[in-house]
Amino acid sequence: MPTNIVLLIARLLLAALFIPGGYGALTNIAGTASYFGGLGFPLPALVAWGVGLFELIAGLLILVGFQTHPVSLLLAAFSAAAGIIGHYGQGGGDPALAFMHSQALMKDIAIAGGFLALSVAGAGAFSIDAKRG
Repeated sequence: MPTNIVLLIARLLLAALFIPGGYGALTNIAGTASYFGGLGFPLPALVAWGVGLFELIAGLLILVGFQTHPVSLLLAAFSAAAGIIGHYGQGGGDPALAFMHSQALMKDIAIAGGFLALSVAGAGAFSIDAKRG
């Protein structure tokens, strides 16, 4: 498969995770803030707005391939941090729950790896970055 098609598919798949996630966070600020409050974040409503906006905007930028290198690096860091904050050491002694959290952590780390690869490969020919030179 041609490289530019693969890069387009990679961007679509990665964006498909963050655009709905950001939209969902922004359309349910109370629930998102409750989640962040439960994790111990101060000002959870502000964190919810920030995370929701970041996920939505960064996802859209990846989708269209604009500023792919810096946005991919930010999303890689975000994914790794989200995995560690949300899943590392979770489970409270329940082996099944601990396993579920460890798998979610590894998923977030894998997503970070995908973004790191995208940051190196670039957005490909089917992107705003390519059109801008």
